[in-house]
Amino acid sequence: MASTSAEIIAFLLTISGWVLVSSTLPTDYWKVSTIDGTVITTATFWANLWKTCVTDSTGVSNCKDFPSMLALDGYIQACRGLMISAVCLGFFGAVFGLVGMKCTKVGGSDQTKAKIACLAGLLFILSGLCSMTSCSLYANRITSEFFDPSFVAQKYELGAALFIGWAGASLCIIGGIIFCFSIAENSHSARRGYAYNGATSVMSSRTKVHNSVPDKSPPKHFDKNAYV
Repeated sequence: MASTSAEIIAFLLTISGWVLVSSTLPTDYWKVSTIDGTVITTATFWANLWKTCVTDSTGVSNCKDFPSMLALDGYIQACRGLMISAVCLGFFGAVFGLVGMKCTKVGGSDQTKAKIACLAGLLFILSGLCSMTSCSLYANRITSEFFDPSFVAQKYELGAALFIGWAGASLCIIGGIIFCFSIAENSHSARRGYAYNGATSVMSSRTKVHNSVPDKSPPKHFDKNAYV
């Protein structure tokens, strides 16, 4: 019962993390910068993995998509690949997680379901690591440019998408670790069941052998004085 509850908690954690990781791809604010006037913010610059934009004080945004994937900076290409890999790994992890959970009716025996659940955990851990690496790589580029005194272009700060990605990656990794522990707990319960069944089979076989041996002792004859 405890293992089933742990798997349900792990599944909820991983699905929540995967949803957060998936939501970072279309999120606008991967990095953000503002130009302040005397009273109000005159312009807000922001960018993500797909475009860079500027929003004026009236709320009107002008965006420019990145012209060519081959002309992009290497870190943006790496972040795109890692985030897409994280989403795909999380999707397959969710499918294997549903099959491997004990509360579902598919997947075969408990030992087979435990192996499938462990595979789902590994996929979610890889998904979380991909998302964590992507967000950290992007954040490292932002911070290195911000603290570089020789960098004269527009400087940005960390956007909300990075924190969402880190949170989702952490949930995926934690839930994936719990899924991986399910195979060890299932193996421990299987060893206990084998010892019990083995003892039962030995006792039953001894009983069968004892009952199957015919009684070859000579019949006893009693004289009539034995009934007095």
